Amino acid sequence: MIQTEKFYVFLDNSTSPFYVVKNSSEILDRAGFRHLSFEEPWSLQKGGSYYIKLYDTALFAFTVGKSVSEDMILRIAAAHTDFPSFRIKPNPEMKEKGYIRLNTESYGGMVLSSWFDRPLSISGKVSLRSEQLFKPKEVLIDIKKPLMVIPNLAIHLNREVNKGVEINKQKDVLPILGMADEDIHNYFKNHLAKHLDVSAEDILDYDLFIYNLDKACTVGVRDEFICAPRLDDLSSVYALLQGIISQVNDKDIHMICLFDNEEIGNRTKQGSASLFTTMLLEKIFQSLGKNRMELFEVLHRSFILSVDVAQAYHPNYGAKFDPTNTAELNKGIAIKIDTAQRYAYDSGAVAILQQLCEDNNIPYQKFVNRSDATAGGTMGPVISTQLPARALDIGVPLLAMHSAMETMGAKDLDSIIRLMEAFFSAER
Repeated sequence: MIQTEKFYVFLDNSTSPFYVVKNSSEILDRAGFRHLSFEEPWSLQKGGSYYIKLYDTALFAFTVGKSVSEDMILRIAAAHTDFPSFRIKPNPEMKEKGYIRLNTESYGGMVLSSWFDRPLSISGKVSLRSEQLFKPKEVLIDIKKPLMVIPNLAIHLNREVNKGVEINKQKDVLPILGMADEDIHNYFKNHLAKHLDVSAEDILDYDLFIYNLDKACTVGVRDEFICAPRLDDLSSVYALLQGIISQVNDKDIHMICLFDNEEIGNRTKQGSASLFTTMLLEKIFQSLGKNRMELFEVLHRSFILSVDVAQAYHPNYGAKFDPTNTAELNKGIAIKIDTAQRYAYDSGAVAILQQLCEDNNIPYQKFVNRSDATAGGTMGPVISTQLPARALDIGVPLLAMHSAMETMGAKDLDSIIRLMEAFFSAER
C-alpha cells in the first residue's frame, strides 16, 4: 500500500514530460545518483550511479557494477515520459459572446470524448528573454488550479450524441478559460506572467500542455483497480525508477531510458529514434577506458526491455481481441508479440523474460493482436534500429488507453516493479 501511495503522488505531480523528468530526477537524487552534464568530461567509477537529462523531457540513469568485467552485458529498459494531451498554440486567445477559449492542438492519439466536463490545468515550460542568446532562460510551470473546462453540448441540442458523433479537434474541444468584456490581446500571456512573477514582454515562447486534474485513486469492491490519468506510460516510468535504484548485479552496466515523443512517432532529438542513446553509451565506455568496438561487442550479447502498456481485454468489446492471446488485468505483465515487428521480440527474448518471471514468481501473459487489426507503435522496434541488441516489448495491461482517465490492475503495479527489480539484479 505504501508503494501504491508513492505511485499516486508521482502520477499526480507528473503533469507534463517536464515534470515527469523533474520528479524522476528527485527520486534518483534521493537514491544517491549523481547528475552529469554531457558537455563535460566524465570520470566514471565502478559502483557509481549517474543520470543525465536531455532537453528537460528525457532522462537516462545508469549504474556501473562494482565488479564490471570483460564479459559484462548491458541491461537496458526504456519507457516514455509523454502522453496524449492538448498543447496550447501561440496567440491562443479566442473570444466569442464574452467567452475566452484557448486555441489548442491535440498531441498524440486521444480519446477526445473523455476530456469533456473535467477540471483542466496547464503544465510545461516557458522560455524567457535571456542575456545569452544561445542559452534561453527556461522555467517550468504547473498551475495546478482548475483553470478551464471543455463543456459537452447538452443532449437536448445533440440528440444523436449517444449514437456516436464525430468530434472536430479544431472547434469542438477548445477549452473555456473564462469570460471577459475587455480586449483579450495577450490575455493568456499576461496570466502566465503573473503566475511566474515576470514581465509579459519577457515571455518569448512556451511549450505548454493541458492536463486532467483528476487524482489517481483505487477502485473496485476489493480495490482491484487503479484509475488515473497518464498511466500510459508513467506506470512504466515509475517501475523503471524503482528497479534502477534497487540492488543491481555487480557484473554489468544497467540503464533506464525515459524517452519523450513516443506518442508522436519517436523521431525527435529526445525520442527513441535519436542517436543520443548510442552517443551516451559510447561516452560511458570511453570513460571506462573502452572503445567503440568493445561497446558493439557488448551490445551483441545485451538485452533491452521496451516497457510500455498493453491493451487489456475489455468485457464489453470482446470481439476486438484475439481469441486465445489476451491480456487481463491483475494477471501480470503482458509480453507483446506482433509478427510485423511493431513490437520488438524474438523467441529467445521471450524465453529470457519468461524464465526471469518464473524464477521470481512474477505473473506474466502473452498478448497478440487480432490478425485483422493493427498494433500501436512502441519504442522497441525503433530502439532496435539504433541498438541492435536482443529486445522485447512488455507492459502492464490497461483499459481505456489514451483516455483522460485510464484503468490498470492494482496487482500489476507490484508485478511490474518486482520485474524491473529482478531484471537489474538477477544473476546471469
